[in-house]
Amino acid sequence: MKIRSILGALVITALPFTSVWAENMTPEDIQKIVDEAVNKKIQEYEKSERAMEHKEGASPTAAPASSSIGPMINIRGARKGEEGIPLGFGSTGSGKLIYAKPFLSAPKATIGGYVDVMYNNLSRQNLDNPSRHSFGQQRLVPFIYADITDRIKFAAELEFERGGTNAAQGDGSMTIEFAQIDYLVNEAINTRAGILLMPVGKFNLLHDSPLNDLVDRPMVSRIIIPSTWFEAGAGIYGSLYPTSQSKLDYEVYAVNGMSQTAGAITDAGVRSARGSVSRDRDDNKAVVGRVAFSPILGIEVAGSGFHGTYKPSAGAVGTGRISIFALDWTLQRGPFEIIGESAWSRISNNDATGVAGNPIGPAGMQGYYIQGNYHFMPEFLKKWAPSHFTDASTFTAVVRWEQVDTDTDDRTRIASNTLGNRRELDRLTLGLNFRPIEDTVFKFDWQFNTQNNAKGLVNGGDLGAANSPLNGNGFLVQAATYF
Repeated sequence: MKIRSILGALVITALPFTSVWAENMTPEDIQKIVDEAVNKKIQEYEKSERAMEHKEGASPTAAPASSSIGPMINIRGARKGEEGIPLGFGSTGSGKLIYAKPFLSAPKATIGGYVDVMYNNLSRQNLDNPSRHSFGQQRLVPFIYADITDRIKFAAELEFERGGTNAAQGDGSMTIEFAQIDYLVNEAINTRAGILLMPVGKFNLLHDSPLNDLVDRPMVSRIIIPSTWFEAGAGIYGSLYPTSQSKLDYEVYAVNGMSQTAGAITDAGVRSARGSVSRDRDDNKAVVGRVAFSPILGIEVAGSGFHGTYKPSAGAVGTGRISIFALDWTLQRGPFEIIGESAWSRISNNDATGVAGNPIGPAGMQGYYIQGNYHFMPEFLKKWAPSHFTDASTFTAVVRWEQVDTDTDDRTRIASNTLGNRRELDRLTLGLNFRPIEDTVFKFDWQFNTQNNAKGLVNGGDLGAANSPLNGNGFLVQAATYF
């Protein structure tokens, strides 16, 4: 009745402006015109209401087949009351249950990653490049990040190296490098569990190819700190602010011990002992952590360490212990940047043969690198080719000096004491790279490598030849980008 009165008033108001108005019309004629107009409007209104109710009450199974996932976005609601039952073992059905995933109706995850490709031309092989002249698609690394709630986060990294496990040369690999669940309490303390990147040094935490200004990773981060290094565990992390200008970041975890079982940790470094993800072989947890202090923006100094047991080689008595300590620093001022890392390791009971009195495994290792970067962008290039050289583009000139010593105690000598297996490597790298945007980089490096003994090891394997040192010099080119 209320709707009829409103419509009638609107029709009467509009009559003076219509062609149906005439001076000689009687009140009965006017009433007839109003009634017809009101009835017509009410019919149109009721028709539109029925159409809207039909649309809102339609079953999800009636969705058009052109939908990207089709009618499986919501498998509930066809039966009254079923839409209120949470997905789980309380749900009914069979064939459609494979689509009973909450992210299909409320997506939370973001997929990205990075990829790199390189070419090297060297006088002979060196630590990271067993081929003298070769193209290499080193890494394809997808990331998965998800904000499950404001307090629950998930992050994972999958790494396909050199084509994956079925690469033609047999040296490809496929690995989950981290997969962790965070529960955020507050900025000062948060919890984390899963497969974790070990916070020993800074490079292991920031090892992505597009982030780094040189092609090869620092030797200390490959040998003394076995980057990329991950273990299964759990712990806490957070940030504190001692003053208005300073910040203190920390993370500390309990993780599985190292997994060395096939042989002692040799002068190839500790890479063969990393990665006890599936189980703790010695049933004895290790502790790892890092504390970073930044007194002002542009300056950070951090200390980190790992301590735990490991399984010595077959036949050795008892267990061994390994400790790794690292110091890293970042200094930035304008276009200049100085970064670096130094690490030391101590290893006990490292007897490769299990025979007392013949301790041929190293007890100590040490290495470091220091790197200077200068960022610049010539103005004439932006004027000459503004579509290629923009305000987001930059060049970086780089110089890095690094050394490693895989037997600081000189234990790895053969019985005649005339030839040591000890590996001492020096490297000087000069580089220039161009970033059209921050996430994409083209690198051009020249390396000078020196090995101070006669034996060489590549990727953890002993070449066993006196004429095969890891001192190949030459240039490397790499393209890398986030996607």
